[in-house]
Amino acid sequence: MVMQLTHNWLLKLLSLVFAVILWSFVMGEQKVEQGYSVPLQLKNVPAGMMVANEVPSLVEVRISGPRTVLMNLRPNDISLTVDLEDLQPGLTSFRRLEERLNIPSALKVTRLSPSFVDVKLERIKEKEIPVRNEIVGTPEPGFRVGEVRINPPRVTISGAESELKDVSEVGTEEISVDGVRESFTLMVPIVYRGKYAALKDQKTVEILVAIEPLSESRGKAEPKKGIR
Repeated sequence: MVMQLTHNWLLKLLSLVFAVILWSFVMGEQKVEQGYSVPLQLKNVPAGMMVANEVPSLVEVRISGPRTVLMNLRPNDISLTVDLEDLQPGLTSFRRLEERLNIPSALKVTRLSPSFVDVKLERIKEKEIPVRNEIVGTPEPGFRVGEVRINPPRVTISGAESELKDVSEVGTEEISVDGVRESFTLMVPIVYRGKYAALKDQKTVEILVAIEPLSESRGKAEPKKGIR
């Protein structure tokens, strides 16, 4: 029995090695499929313009190919870039995104979601608008709100041209005068939550609120809440 096992042992060993190599080759060439979440990058945004629509930050990709090649593909090695160079303002659709993936030629994209992206470019504009105070509450009995001064009275917002057209003023955070009997000054944040626009520099304003005794305000018009 021992003689049979050891007879032609070198040939048997070579056969075993060949079988292992053949098995590895067959397994390596076996087609498999793998899913990846690939970051979508926008590059070369033209000067003086901005992206003014929702663009997905990730694209779901299914890739198939030989097992050996796919096993060596790391998620960090895959990228998807859309070049915006020389585009004009307006909406541009980028299709066939699979052609923009940097993957080995032996691999194939079987599914991509979304399969295309729309990019809307708009010119960046600036607009100066007035600030509105937001005074709430009631002073102590016998007193009233007198003059309200805002410094600076106007601020600048910057962003997508279409959004700025609909902005005519911005307000401050609420300023409570409940139970107050003396004039006061506060630094108050400006409240503006634009989608594709933002306050350029000035994020707060100084507000002086005059509190007057009712006896001193006879004959005076009641102050109106709003821009001062």
